[in-house]
Amino acid sequence: MKILMELRDRFFTKTEMQRYDGKKIVVVFFALLLAFPGVEANAFDAERAHDLMGVCATCHGEFGQGGARGEYPRLAGQSEKYIASQLYSFRARIRINIPMFPYTEERELSDEDIHAVAGYLASIKLPTTPPTFKGNEDALTRLQMMEKVMIVPRVEGDIVNGGNIYQEGCASCHNKNGRGRGAYPMLAGQYSNYLLKQVNSYRKGERPHDEADSRGILSTLKDTDIQDILAYLTSIQPRD
Repeated sequence: MKILMELRDRFFTKTEMQRYDGKKIVVVFFALLLAFPGVEANAFDAERAHDLMGVCATCHGEFGQGGARGEYPRLAGQSEKYIASQLYSFRARIRINIPMFPYTEERELSDEDIHAVAGYLASIKLPTTPPTFKGNEDALTRLQMMEKVMIVPRVEGDIVNGGNIYQEGCASCHNKNGRGRGAYPMLAGQYSNYLLKQVNSYRKGERPHDEADSRGILSTLKDTDIQDILAYLTSIQPRD
């Protein structure tokens, strides 16, 4: 039971515990318990994870880089805790995402698979500057080298205002540098279009945020504030 509670605290916040249906939480708890039987943190079956990525890559890219236009999120370098918690949430239908459902049902993605793919994606380090070509690469090789590069285009907005709002209302969970913390996701380095889509889902109440008001702090912000936060995040994205 102690292990179960530790896993609960690892993947769910107190607010999430209060919000979600108790039956669903029990299902997820036991999934978490089964997923980590004596496995050290950050240890995963790399070969199995690579095989699983063959399915994930269809949308999220071979290197977990996501969709170039932000239609699919970047997963490479995300927190292992966050990736695993979202996969469990998809599978238990706590977080509703129809395209993800066929891939996260237990018969398709086991607890061990979730741990493997979460650890694998978290371990990927994508370069943020274009490679230096030696001149002897063919076109396909150059294309593959460029596909690994993660560059989020700068967004227009008031960076000072966005930074102030972010540091006051978002940094405590997502870290001052925007790279996430524990089960809270990385925002700096994520596609702006994807972030805006998720923000709108939070503000509409379609996806629960992490406060008593399911829309969270985002419900108090103006559209221009959101734009400024996105501008700020693109200004602090990780660099090589």
